[in-house]
Amino acid sequence: MRLVSFLRDGVAVAGVRVGDEVADLSRAERPLPTDMAAVLSLGMDAVAAALGSAPRVPAAGLLFAPVVPRPGKVICIGLNYALHAKEGGNPIPDYPAVFLRCTTSLCGHGEPMLVPAASANLDWEAELAVVIGRRAHRVSEETALGFVAGYSCFNEGSVRDYQRRSSQWTVGKNFDATGGFGPDLVSADELPPGAAGLRIMTRVNGAVMQDSTTGDMIFPVARIVALMSEVMTLEPGDVIATGTPSGVGYARKPPVFLRPGDVCEVEIELVGTLRNPVAAG
Repeated sequence: MRLVSFLRDGVAVAGVRVGDEVADLSRAERPLPTDMAAVLSLGMDAVAAALGSAPRVPAAGLLFAPVVPRPGKVICIGLNYALHAKEGGNPIPDYPAVFLRCTTSLCGHGEPMLVPAASANLDWEAELAVVIGRRAHRVSEETALGFVAGYSCFNEGSVRDYQRRSSQWTVGKNFDATGGFGPDLVSADELPPGAAGLRIMTRVNGAVMQDSTTGDMIFPVARIVALMSEVMTLEPGDVIATGTPSGVGYARKPPVFLRPGDVCEVEIELVGTLRNPVAAG
């Protein structure tokens, strides 16, 4: 199943992609909530039950919101691909680097990623996003994948000079509309366990910048979910961005950053393609 959030009269509502159409779950015979996190808390069985009576609209021309428009938490894992750690001159970590993003930093499929007025150093980061479907507190690695609703594409846009102004990365990771997220939330049953071994790429204006697989992750999905649930309670709709592979802009010689007028795409095998134009913020 592929869930989306799209704008209806300026409000984000939850739907299911069915071929070239999207079923509006909020207008089913027994309507589900408009908010994706609330839908996920009801479970995929509730989505399936509502789907048959949900009216459909053409997917073409829809305006998409971040697939979970207002997640309770966006947890980001840094330096989680071995070759990316190497390209930045960093040692392989024995515990994940963790930071948080706020909801105002997110933008949906087709929405512009914004180069902030304060900096020209906006970099791309293709990432697999894990979306939590059930409350998880101190879960084991062996059971962790059972708490995952599904997976999506994430472009964890990073303003590199601000990222390095402090030992903490938060400032460089939270400029408005720098984090592309979507378009689809693909249910976990449609992918290999833990979304393992999937090709992940970034293209800028059609040129391939990142090309790797999720098999290069240092901490796989089950391990990340277990470790994070040890620290904080994970709730339906929470998002974990699992790190980026090698090929980011700052590590190139000379460095390359996104500019207004560019188009940046993140593609993950079996998950889909997230496309964002780049504009001045």
